[in-house]
Amino acid sequence: MDPVPTIDVSALAIPGRDIDAVATELDAACRGPGVFTIVGHGVDRSLIARLERVAHEFFALDDGEKSEIAMARGGRAWRGWFPLGGELTSGVADRKEGVYFGAELATDDPRVVAGRPMHGPNLFPSRPAAMRATVLAYLDALTALGHRVVLGIARGLGLDADWFRRELTADPVVLFRIFRYPPTAGDAPGWGVAEHTDYGLLTLLHQDGRGLEVRVDDRWVEVEPVDGGIVCNLGDMLELMTGGTYRSTPHRVRNRSGRDRLSFPFFFDPSWDARMRPVPGMTPVPEEPARWDGRSVFDVTGTYGEYLTAKVAKVFPALRDEALDGG
Repeated sequence: MDPVPTIDVSALAIPGRDIDAVATELDAACRGPGVFTIVGHGVDRSLIARLERVAHEFFALDDGEKSEIAMARGGRAWRGWFPLGGELTSGVADRKEGVYFGAELATDDPRVVAGRPMHGPNLFPSRPAAMRATVLAYLDALTALGHRVVLGIARGLGLDADWFRRELTADPVVLFRIFRYPPTAGDAPGWGVAEHTDYGLLTLLHQDGRGLEVRVDDRWVEVEPVDGGIVCNLGDMLELMTGGTYRSTPHRVRNRSGRDRLSFPFFFDPSWDARMRPVPGMTPVPEEPARWDGRSVFDVTGTYGEYLTAKVAKVFPALRDEALDGG
């Protein structure tokens, strides 16, 4: 198998279409490398081009202007901009800056009124003015795509096509990031983001260039950008639910391109109150391989929201103290 296969998922968007062939390809990729590139995904290329344009325009602003939407202003919603070095992986500062977004919720939404972390209105800058409409359109498009991809994964697992939506993702937690990785000299120490896995079900990533590496069969492989393709990698919860038959994908980033690299990860995750449950019929793999963090995904208890809050709090410890502990 290609270390990072490319899969045409266009059949998933057509009602009544036989999706068995696509489901078989998805299942093979999930049992193998745990990462693949999808084409035929239906996301408008012009929308992706607009997204890249507004990202470049925003990151070109000075830090003072960008700080008008700093994450500290987002409170418990964990939305907004952080500067270069402002996010941690395993306690080490990443070499990237970025903006956090999520599902757009009004301040009178019951989930926001209740103080649920990572829920609320997004913070949008005054410049570029097009960022709000562009990001919200992309959130809608990628949420629909996430539902389609897990539909195909369900069929690959021998489940009803609507199993994930019925049991786990009726109201998915959707989080979206826009990252800028400045170029790194080939011999310079440090990573844009060091080795890690993602927390939830599925990550859908558009990248505007090279720099992403994934660990497949104990070797690091660079993910070659595919024209019009979106990279998909599995998260820890899908590994937990399949008893290790599917593995979440360790990955890292180093930008050696000589120019800024933009990355647009979208996280399609279980509903906030969902409790992780095994996929019916899955037999646990006897041994779990050593993980990058020395921990086990099978130790997770409680709801997905509780698990996610604890994970994200480690990424921004100062924001954790202000937004969560401080109320």
